[in-house]
Amino acid sequence: MGFVEDKSPFPPENAVYDASTATLQPIRHCANASCTVLLDSARSIYCSPACKQRCYRARHARPRLAKVGTHPPKRVRTDRVAHSVYECSGCGERFLGIRRCPDCHLFMRNVGVGGACLHCDEPLLLTELLGDGGATLLD
Repeated sequence: MGFVEDKSPFPPENAVYDASTATLQPIRHCANASCTVLLDSARSIYCSPACKQRCYRARHARPRLAKVGTHPPKRVRTDRVAHSVYECSGCGERFLGIRRCPDCHLFMRNVGVGGACLHCDEPLLLTELLGDGGATLLD
């Protein structure tokens, strides 16, 4: 029995066996453009599930557009907290800008906007300063 000469149009070093057609096919690369892996099967398109997922995400990616002027301006939360008077529900003590009672370790409720008294450093509400309209901030 003698050997038969290979009359394939493709050189043997650039061919793989295709089980579906039983003919020699040229070596193919992964469909991912950034991947340089050679495919081991004539039926496969991607070299790995990771390359398949990367190509899917690239095909279905939405263009990222810059949204100019759509974001609301950032509020400065520290100013609002610093000028708020909080009252403890456990001991009834008031604090300015502190949300948790240092004695009871309970969260306090926000009573309103206010500040510290200039004379005694006691937290006062703005409504307590104004009263029934008899006092103004300019007095």
